[in-house]
Amino acid sequence: MWAYRIGGATSGAFQQDCDDDGETHAGARMLHLLEILAVRDVVVVVSRWFGGILLGPDRFRHINNATRGVLLLSGVLRPPEDKKKH
Repeated sequence: MWAYRIGGATSGAFQQDCDDDGETHAGARMLHLLEILAVRDVVVVVSRWFGGILLGPDRFRHINNATRGVLLLSGVLRPPEDKKKH
């Protein structure tokens, strides 16, 4: 499944789309995550294979975690600051 969000620098308009490749609603949830994180100029692809266990609604948590993780690893997002006092 994939989602992308491109543009918005000067016009404020975005080109964006998604596809869930049979994983119902997954692409739309990935795109929604990109929107709420206000990222632009990114394409995220998440691959999943069936390992014999039905994940049910938990699959969306895993897909969103993978999406957020790749945004963190690529430097598009910054890790949350540790709010603990030392």
